[in-house]
Amino acid sequence: MLRFNSDYTEGAHPRIMERLMETNLVQTPGYGTDAYCGHAAELIRRACNAPEAAVHFLVGGTQTNFTVISAALRPHQGVLSSDLGHINTHETGAVEATGHKVLTLPSREGKITAEQIEEAVRAQREDDSYEHIVQPKMVYLSHPTELGTLYSRAELLAIRRVCDTYGLYLFLDGARLGFGLTAETADVDLPDLAQLCDVFYIGGTKLGALMGEAVVIPRRELQEDFRYLIKRHGGMLAKGRLLGLQFETLFTDGLYYEIGRHGNRMAKIIRDACWEKGYPFLVPPATNQLFPILPNVLLERLKRDFAYSDQGPVGADARAVRFCTSWATTQEMAEVLADAL
Repeated sequence: MLRFNSDYTEGAHPRIMERLMETNLVQTPGYGTDAYCGHAAELIRRACNAPEAAVHFLVGGTQTNFTVISAALRPHQGVLSSDLGHINTHETGAVEATGHKVLTLPSREGKITAEQIEEAVRAQREDDSYEHIVQPKMVYLSHPTELGTLYSRAELLAIRRVCDTYGLYLFLDGARLGFGLTAETADVDLPDLAQLCDVFYIGGTKLGALMGEAVVIPRRELQEDFRYLIKRHGGMLAKGRLLGLQFETLFTDGLYYEIGRHGNRMAKIIRDACWEKGYPFLVPPATNQLFPILPNVLLERLKRDFAYSDQGPVGADARAVRFCTSWATTQEMAEVLADAL
């Protein structure tokens, strides 16, 4: 069985495992105050061209999302999100459990627009009962989105302008950011994100780390007391060095980008096989997540040898599925799936 159902089915990239073993008996202080975390944070600030940004390391994406959102918002405020946004669909109400409503907007190919955001904010502010309605205060974006699509720099600029006009925070979920930064069609880099976002995170779990997400906070007012809130939400790992070491490795010698490019190249092999057979896609493929629409009869054969995610029926005789590639997907694995398609 070859698994293409997610991009974190293996452990960690060998260079990370080697680094963890090399430093295993080194003694350090705890809770992310060690030199490895400090160096990793500095490497990330350099990569973002954001010397004043705060950088913090958390364990997983859901924990990161609800910690960031609850840290930024007051009790009466909510966060605008795509209806497909991870905080709305796959986090078991974690954001709502902190007391903040997720305010969903209908997405197109996984994305929302500046116009939708402005309309939602104006609708609340101009309502006669505005004080009885949750106040939108933050915009949550995923890049790549849950459908593997990308925001362009122009789209992010337009959203930033709306956020500035209405006093909203812009938060970008970068759980799969490395695949987005290295996509063929990408025109957004880390310095762009540091300039356009109030807070974002660089995903490690889905980019070759055992676990871990690096939160980058360019906006000074959101930096205050953030470590208190990490601790309060159970996110302050006692052996914080384990997170710092991994990001130090990922941001040394371009490994983070190398992993992203590799995953995208492996996805391209599968994408081209679908195109050659004339299979359409639910959305245009851009990164390591592919959403082809395949005949049911083919899927019956594929499921014997391949794991993938089902996305639901499309018509009477076909279903959309998701194939994911990763740092560990070999060319041979991708070609076996391509041949089966």
